[in-house]
Amino acid sequence: MRAVVCDRLGDPSVLKIEERPIPEAGPGEIVVKVGAASVNFPDVLTVSGEYQHKPELPFVPGMEGAGLVHAMGADVTKWALGDRVIFGVRPGAFAEYAKLKATGNLMRLPDGWSFAEGSGFRVAAQTAYHSLVHRAALRKGETLLVHGASGGVGLAAVQLGRHLGARVIATGSDDARLAVVRASGADEVVNYRTGDFVAAVKALTDGKGCDVIYDPVGGEILEKSVRAAAYGARLLVVGFTSGGPSKLMSNHILIKGLTVLGVRAGETILRLSPELGRDYVEELPRLAALGVMRPNISHRFPMERAADAFRALLDRKVVGKAVIEMGI
Repeated sequence: MRAVVCDRLGDPSVLKIEERPIPEAGPGEIVVKVGAASVNFPDVLTVSGEYQHKPELPFVPGMEGAGLVHAMGADVTKWALGDRVIFGVRPGAFAEYAKLKATGNLMRLPDGWSFAEGSGFRVAAQTAYHSLVHRAALRKGETLLVHGASGGVGLAAVQLGRHLGARVIATGSDDARLAVVRASGADEVVNYRTGDFVAAVKALTDGKGCDVIYDPVGGEILEKSVRAAAYGARLLVVGFTSGGPSKLMSNHILIKGLTVLGVRAGETILRLSPELGRDYVEELPRLAALGVMRPNISHRFPMERAADAFRALLDRKVVGKAVIEMGI
């Protein structure tokens, strides 16, 4: 099989294509013939050596994908050869075949979904669900502010927030990308490059502010978000795509009665609170079948252009997801 390989840490140019043996399924394992794999910001950080998860070199990057069940261990009974599936693996998705544990890492690809759409569902949907349901307990009728709304995890939060009955205000840096966000369910969109999102939020909420703030951007955006928060709001720290952590003023948190919540969906499910994983096995497939959090695929690349897929993400060109397609 062909695989995208990282044998030294650095920028996307370090990625290369190698021939590797097709993996064999052992006990409790499944091998998937990959149709497409989605590129996530942690993939970029892993290749550059800046992510907390540091696989041993050389490795095949990629956290999620979709394809066909190719082989199974003898003790695997839930799945059948040829089943269309969405899978999670860390790392290993950017290859023509991927091996993974059969428990907790697979769900069925919904009818009518392409492999590309399926490959972009799992990480964003888990992050949005853990953030809005497990951490913030977003309620119907509340106002949700989503930053970085045109990215994968941002767009999933917009769609889920709308499904949960919240009023969704979404921010971004490009009007054309925000048009896609509005079409995906945002009630209001705000371009924070051409205007002050704090003033816009205050105007849209009659001065109250937002009840829940979902921020995968970090930096100045998170720091300013405190001013856009309602009294008693929940502030979700989802990531730092702006390049670094933020500094929050404790007096502002105190005066507004804010709750600041860190979001680590994968770590929570795998190690800290595995009982929450039941929601991902049961609830996320149901929401996928309903079309909630259906990914928008703005960029598709062949394996030979994996580095270009990474650069599209870094250059903020992607609306929703960029995927690497394997051609099945």
